[in-house]
Order: sequence, then C-alpha cells, then structure tokens
Amino acid sequence: MKISVFSHCAIDKISIEDSEFEQIGGAACYGGITAKNFNFDVELVTKFGPDFPYQQYLSKNKINFENALSEKNTTKFSITIQGSDRNLTLEHQCEPIDYVKINADAFLVSPIFHEISEENFQKIKKDSKFLFLDPQGFLRRVNPKKEIFLEKTNLELSNVNAIKVNPEEALQLVGTSNDSALGLLQKKGVEHVIFTNKTEISMLTKNRIYSISLPNKKIYDTTGIGDIFCSSFCCTMIKENDFLWALCFAGGAAQAALDSKNVGLLKIPKKRTIENNASYFYNLIKYRSI
Repeated sequence: MKISVFSHCAIDKISIEDSEFEQIGGAACYGGITAKNFNFDVELVTKFGPDFPYQQYLSKNKINFENALSEKNTTKFSITIQGSDRNLTLEHQCEPIDYVKINADAFLVSPIFHEISEENFQKIKKDSKFLFLDPQGFLRRVNPKKEIFLEKTNLELSNVNAIKVNPEEALQLVGTSNDSALGLLQKKGVEHVIFTNKTEISMLTKNRIYSISLPNKKIYDTTGIGDIFCSSFCCTMIKENDFLWALCFAGGAAQAALDSKNVGLLKIPKKRTIENNASYFYNLIKYRSI
C-alpha cells in the first residue's frame, strides 16, 4: 500500500525548558516515517533547500521524493514549548510545492506554511482515493515579528475524507470551537471530523461523536505529535477500513510518542507500541449521538 504526503520538510529549532535542539521536521518527515513504520510505501511531495541536512536520512528510510530540491533554503521555524503550548516563529520559507499527479491509496495533505495553493489543493482532492487533511498551514499567518498566528480562512472541504482540527483551527474555519464545530465541518463535506483538545480527542462520524482521552502525564516535546497522529489514522483506515480502530491507533501513536520523552523524529513510535496502546483505547471509547 502507498501513501503520498503533501507538505514541506522543515528545520525546527526547538527550545524546551533550558535546552535547545535543531531537528528536521515538518509533516513530510513525521508523517512519512510514521507511515513507513506501518509498512506503507511513502511518496513525499515536498520542497527543501540545499541547507536540508537529511536527504540521505529519508533515502535510508526508503522514503521516495522527486524534484524536491529547491534553490531556496528550507522552511525553518523557531519553536518555544511550554507544556502543551507552542509558540512558533517563521525564520525562512521555501518555495511552494508543485502539483504532481500520483497514484496512491491515501493522500495526507498537511501544509506547514502556505506551500500548497488552493488551486493545487482542489487538484489533489480530485485525484485522491482517501484524503486526510490537517489544515494548519492554510490558516497560518505571520505578524511583523514573523510570529505565527491563525486567521479566518474559507477552505473548500468537499471530498475530504477526514480532517483534524484543534479548537483554534476550528474557530478560524467555522467560527466556533465547541461541539457545533464538528457538525459545521461535516456539513462542508468532511466524512470524519476529528477534534483534538490537548489530551481529549473526539471524532464525529455520521451522527455520533466518539471520544478517547490520553492519560494525563507530563508532556515534553509536542512537535510532530499531530503529524504522527494523522499518519497513523490514515494508514490504519486504509488497511482496516474501520474508523474506530483508526482513531485508536492514532491516539495510541500520539501517546507512545509522548511517552518516549524524546525530541524531534526520535519520538516516532514503532508499530508494536502503537498496537498495544490502540487496544487499550479501543476498550475505553465513549460515544454519544447528536
């Protein structure tokens, strides 16, 4: 099976407590390597510059990418982490991603900062068999200090199979961040609407909201957790065609990544650990009708 990830690779300068780390990142890396751990073939549609130090790392992990090298430097963020909160500053932006027609079982579309145009997004949707969207990069803007904030954005969401949003993203997409946001996103055409609020995860499918809670433990580096979650959901959904197992595997992957206490890509969990967590969550799913 094959997944294609549409997103920039990134360089992340992470400040956490009294330590600072510089790591490669972006949804392309986190999502791509997670999918490899699910034994998927992975095709990245991405761009990075001559300053990107890990082309060999991607190749070593048998992740495919073509025409990815840009003359512009790689998209780079400074990230300050305090608990589950992150403050981002954009240090550099690489060139946009070109539209590429790819035959894959699933598409994971997860821009990090405006690398996918609205026109190309519509083309991607037309080619997709299953499309998972993390809209964060469509919503992000920068102030004069290059600090990242979110702004209200009208996205055409028809033919999106699944979307993941947090309260702030939901507010910018549909004007509210409570339960009604899930229904409003569903009315826009999304089949599975996933709402993450720190350790609380809910998913609206048809007329039911399913919920799981991640154990309340000390959080360290949260960078890439959402990408690991999205990729795990996507891969499980394609393999099992079961949205509840997909939700549990995604939650299990996020929890395993947090439990590792590692920074950057080192936190990406192995499938066996994810499976153990998924079984735990499956027995604790709550649901209610709306």
